[in-house]
Amino acid sequence: MEAPKSTVKVTSSEEQRHLETFIVPNFTVKDLLSVIPPHCFERSALKSSYYILQDVVIIAGLVLGFQKLETYITPEHINLPHPALYAVAKWCMWTFYGFCVGLPATGLWVIGHECGHQAFSSSKFINNSVGWVVHSALGVPYHSWRITHAKHHAHTGHLTEDQVFVPKTRTSHPYGVPKFDPEGEDLIGSTVTKKVQAEMWEALGDSPISAIAWSAAQLIFGWPMYITFNSSGQKRYPKGTNHFNPRRSDLFKSTEFTQILISDFGVLLWMSAMYYWVKNYGWMSMLGYYFVPYLWVNHWLVMITFLQHTDPLLPHYRAAAFTFPRGALATLDRNLMGGSGVLGAIMGWFGAFLTHGIAETHVAHHVASKIPHYNAWEANAALHKRIQQDGLYLQGAPATWGEVVRIFKACKFVEDEGDVVFYKDARGFATRVGVFKDAGKEDSGVEVDDVKVKKE
Repeated sequence: MEAPKSTVKVTSSEEQRHLETFIVPNFTVKDLLSVIPPHCFERSALKSSYYILQDVVIIAGLVLGFQKLETYITPEHINLPHPALYAVAKWCMWTFYGFCVGLPATGLWVIGHECGHQAFSSSKFINNSVGWVVHSALGVPYHSWRITHAKHHAHTGHLTEDQVFVPKTRTSHPYGVPKFDPEGEDLIGSTVTKKVQAEMWEALGDSPISAIAWSAAQLIFGWPMYITFNSSGQKRYPKGTNHFNPRRSDLFKSTEFTQILISDFGVLLWMSAMYYWVKNYGWMSMLGYYFVPYLWVNHWLVMITFLQHTDPLLPHYRAAAFTFPRGALATLDRNLMGGSGVLGAIMGWFGAFLTHGIAETHVAHHVASKIPHYNAWEANAALHKRIQQDGLYLQGAPATWGEVVRIFKACKFVEDEGDVVFYKDARGFATRVGVFKDAGKEDSGVEVDDVKVKKE
């Protein structure tokens, strides 16, 4: 069952939005782990290695297939109305090649990511060795990211401890969100006067073109910007925070110094390999065969993680309300490239198969990150069955480009007050309000009876 749609009509005459109530979950770690079949936790280096081989074989097959296809784009095989169109046809072919190779290459990225979670095998040495090789080949500083990613898992949805896709607050937003006006709006985002809406829109509103352009830029450049400049990362970290400096005490311990250097060495080897490629085979060869697929890997990585952790339906917690189970359940499963109809089902199958279900089984991954992807499907189904008994549904809309744009427009900032907060849009409206099951009060101190809400 899918989560409720995060599109709620605003009553213009009353300037109010009827919010959905979100009952803040009270699961313990034991509650969640106990429903996962024990065999789901079993890790096999041999079985995990098979998936590396699968990805490499698929990529090699695509390389050979597209090389062969190019030989047919000639006047001897096809008749095009103008000679220049042969170059255009080849450009289109290699562009499509980049898209095709980018998906199984993302699958390799996922395997490296599992190594970082020690889910590849029961051997830490094997996990870190394989992970370093796989991630270095994709320009990822393996240990550096592994360390900060573990912090993300420990504090998912925590406003001051999470590591990536951390919401901007009203006062920290770089676009200058108007100060809170108690006469024209409420903290939970259910009432906003037209005057305040206009002020909000002036600061945060997006045209369709700007929303699409920003979304495209984030998908292509978001990953390198994050590891190099902490873009979309934790806002309390100082300027200059990055994943390459082993002396960044805000990210790394002194005992991890050598691991960061090893990660940097892997990235240096990656850059050297690209330089060698360019020097011996030319720019176009490196760009066509490797770099464009690499950009697609970055694109899928950002799309998947952004949509897993960003939605007006998802809560974000401050320290007083945060627990590990609440953070682990502050995420959505989505079908990558999925959609309605036969085409949507086919594309969704390809997306899940080629990226090893990383988008489709993310809830299980956050509850127990040592579960390998081939066991995550069963574990995820068991978890969803359990949490749905308490009315918690974490199946989001399919992960598509349209969904990225929608979420970008719907998630602008969170309030500076409140232990449980939800994103507000460019007019200051939220979609949900958090309610503690036992307290009978909304976290900002507003009685539930005083708030116009509707249950899921």
